[in-house]
Amino acid sequence: MTRSGEPSVAELMAQLAANAAEIAALKAEKEALSARVVKLEEELELARLHRFAPKSEKHVDRLFDEAEQVANEDEASGEDGEVVDLPETGFATIEKPEGKKRGRKPLPEHLPRDRVEYDLADGQKACPCCRHQMHRTGEAVTEQLHIEVRAKVLQNVRFKYACRHCDRTGINTPVVLAPMPAQPLPGSIATASTLAFALVHKYVDGTPLYRLAQAFERAGVPVSRGALGHWVIGSSERHLSRIYDALKLRLRSQPLIHGDETTVQVLNEKDREATSTSFMWAYRSGEDSGEPIVLLDYQPGRGQIYPQAFLGDYRGILMSDGYTAWRTLAGATHIGCMAHSRRRFIDALKTRKKGGGPPEQALKFFEQLYRIESQAKNEKPEVGETQADCIRRFRQQHSVPILIALKAWLDDIAPKVLPDSKIGDAVSYTLNQWEYLTRYTEDGRMSIDNNLLERDIRIFATGRKSWLFSDTVDGARASAVVYSIMLTCRACGVEPLAYLRHVLSELPQRATDTDITDLLPFNFTKAAAA
Repeated sequence: MTRSGEPSVAELMAQLAANAAEIAALKAEKEALSARVVKLEEELELARLHRFAPKSEKHVDRLFDEAEQVANEDEASGEDGEVVDLPETGFATIEKPEGKKRGRKPLPEHLPRDRVEYDLADGQKACPCCRHQMHRTGEAVTEQLHIEVRAKVLQNVRFKYACRHCDRTGINTPVVLAPMPAQPLPGSIATASTLAFALVHKYVDGTPLYRLAQAFERAGVPVSRGALGHWVIGSSERHLSRIYDALKLRLRSQPLIHGDETTVQVLNEKDREATSTSFMWAYRSGEDSGEPIVLLDYQPGRGQIYPQAFLGDYRGILMSDGYTAWRTLAGATHIGCMAHSRRRFIDALKTRKKGGGPPEQALKFFEQLYRIESQAKNEKPEVGETQADCIRRFRQQHSVPILIALKAWLDDIAPKVLPDSKIGDAVSYTLNQWEYLTRYTEDGRMSIDNNLLERDIRIFATGRKSWLFSDTVDGARASAVVYSIMLTCRACGVEPLAYLRHVLSELPQRATDTDITDLLPFNFTKAAAA
């Protein structure tokens, strides 16, 4: 029997259930907010590190006190699980090579030497001790680097010839003018050497055109920024695009291509805002290619149609990050970039106040994988074995066991980490990309990561900090062509100024349907050596 005004047992049970549900909801909300706080704290810490800390991704212990380091490792292992030992594969660790010797390097032997001689005055050639005449016993030579930059004007004098007989007796007197070689930009004051000078300063040294115009002004040669832009676009469209197209055909026949993309801004593009983002798609041949090629392709977007249009029905090996647009090339064999996975664990380690823990454990796996790669390149093939087969055999012996252990560790730790945290992101990315990340062990021609192309893109990104944006689409496309030529020269070990002087002098003399294989950068190296 219940008293009047008091709740019944059923009502109390219902109220209790409602309270429990509310408590569970609040607990879930608290956990979600805690996870969000962790994520935001990690983002803030990374932002601070990106702004103030060193940018290097090298894993370096910065703790001075070894006892403190051990204590932190013990504490981290207690929180996040036991430390996993790497499997023993018989891999011999190579000692780090000695660092480069410091000091001034001697000036290159190929530079011409001009002697500037200094002698004593006749009155100073008497011995300060006995006053007898001294004789010369040798010389002391010191070398200095002397650079002169000067401009000059080439006067192209074309002699005219006329017939005196026709002048006296005929109605018309024919006049014959001596021909001169075709010029890179007809009607322009710029020679091939001048065009090469401007292109190298903009695309190798990252000098914006307005600064280059100021440099010309200081040298007493007024050249407007518009004229410089005309030189760049004209050189690209009339001549260098022929080199670009030939390199593009060669690249498609390569067994391995690296692919990546980076942003660029174009101010005046039809039907688009000036603040919209466009992209430079980058493509590169493999590190061991006999014909090194690096190409940039300007496109207004980041869709899958752009790599599909550029590579066509490519059937080789395609190295890229996890971006799905690259994976839409159905005929290619796709491999992933281990550096992208490693980078995520580095970010996770940076956000930890005490260091250690799962990120530290993961980086031990990656460190061993990269040590194996470093030694695999130096392995000598056995009798009847190609270098690619040798690398594959070495990876199967040493890398595969490490990868198996890494996969088991990732599967074990995945349920224990917050999905929205940096370590959770690193673990999920690596597991999602696992098939692509580990495929490199199946073929010695494949690379473990995309760092080769990323280093080339960094040159473009560094220049972009100076010139910030392209004014027009034509300018962006011209920049893509010239950057491609310059980066290919770098990959081939070709001095870009000498190369551009040569091709900009030679291409105007050749018809558009003429073979220009001998002018490609990797052949220019062979011709120079011969």
